[in-house]
Amino acid sequence: MQGFDLDQLRTLVAAVDAGSLSAAAPVRLLSQSTLSEQLRKLEERAGQTLLQRSKTGVVPTAAGERLLAHARQILALSDAAWRDLHGVSLEGEVRLGITGYFRASELIHLLARLGQQYPRLRLRTQIGKSDDIEAAYNRQALDLAIVMRVAERPIGEARVLRREPLVWAASPKNMLISANEPIPLALLPESCSLHRLARMQLDAHRQSYVVNHVASDVAGIQAAVAAGLGVACINASSLIRDSMVALADPALPPLPDVTFALLPPVSSKAQQAERLNALAEVVAQALMSSPPSTTAS
Repeated sequence: MQGFDLDQLRTLVAAVDAGSLSAAAPVRLLSQSTLSEQLRKLEERAGQTLLQRSKTGVVPTAAGERLLAHARQILALSDAAWRDLHGVSLEGEVRLGITGYFRASELIHLLARLGQQYPRLRLRTQIGKSDDIEAAYNRQALDLAIVMRVAERPIGEARVLRREPLVWAASPKNMLISANEPIPLALLPESCSLHRLARMQLDAHRQSYVVNHVASDVAGIQAAVAAGLGVACINASSLIRDSMVALADPALPPLPDVTFALLPPVSSKAQQAERLNALAEVVAQALMSSPPSTTAS
């Protein structure tokens, strides 16, 4: 009977999430040679190359991406079966922080799935700027956190949920940028990393601008842009269909990608850590199984 070894699938997931074999080895509690051997056997069983190896790390091939999606589902089901048979229940209070740049429809999907699967789980959600969410996580005011980071920033032990581009966004009724006037910007406060990034990119491009509108949250930015009050630097999935468009103007500098990442749960108590790790896997699976369109509705 044909099939895949669970340990080998876990090693594949760890290698992709960590970005390199050297970083994945301690996660799997294996030597790098043992980890490499597991991957070799997995590729042999799959009959295809699963990882593209380079000096900078590893990335999945097209076949690797396909198997990776199956592997996450298989491992999640295996872990759920183990928890069910061993009485590891997901209940009690969990504090979850989520960046405001995540689409509302995805949050609805996530919360609905958690509520249906774990009716005894009490969620305390905090939605806000990524820097604020990460700060709360670092001072242990949150158990789990989903943040958005510029792709060049190191991820560390965080689990990447997806990667998407940043865009310059404007109202479809006000798309023209005058070469003789500063670009009007709609931004979050200076504490927001995208606020700092937008101004840094424009400064480097020697493009004049004026901060025309400052909003307290992402919904405020979306409203300001839709109303024609300014141009925003925002992730592509936060564009509102028919109200916001991505600009392609030579006056605007290119922007990097961003990654959405799930910060690993931290707990000094073994039972609590096991519960949070189980929940983190459920959260990751829920969000990775429903990738967003590039434009919000």
